[in-house]
Amino acid sequence: MTLLNTYTYEIKHSKFIAYYYEVKKIEEINEILTTLKKEHKKAKHFPYAYKINQWVKKSDDKEPSNTAGTPIYNQIESNELNNCLIVVVRYFGGIKLGSGPLLRSYLHATKEVIKNT
Repeated sequence: MTLLNTYTYEIKHSKFIAYYYEVKKIEEINEILTTLKKEHKKAKHFPYAYKINQWVKKSDDKEPSNTAGTPIYNQIESNELNNCLIVVVRYFGGIKLGSGPLLRSYLHATKEVIKNT
C-alpha cells in the first residue's frame, strides 16, 4: 500500500481529510482503516470506497445513505481508477450540513485528492 495524496477541506467547522492510497490486496484495506482510526481518534466518520480489479466496495460509515461512499466511488469510476482506496475522514464541527452540502463536501474532497495526484 502506498499513500499517494491527501487533501483537507473545511466547511462550517467540519473538517474533511481525504486520503488516496494505491492498494493491491483487499487485506490492506482493513489495515489502512485501522491505522486511520487510531490516528484520528476524535473523528466521527470514515467513509470510503475502493476498487481492486473486480472487487469494489463503498461505505457511508454512519453518514446519511449515499452521501459519502457513493460520491467517493463515483469519482473512482469516472476517473477510471483501479487498485485504489479513498477514505475521507470527517471531524464533525457541531453544525449539521444537510444531505446536499454533505454530499458535495465528500465529492469536493475526493475530486481534489485525485486531481492533485
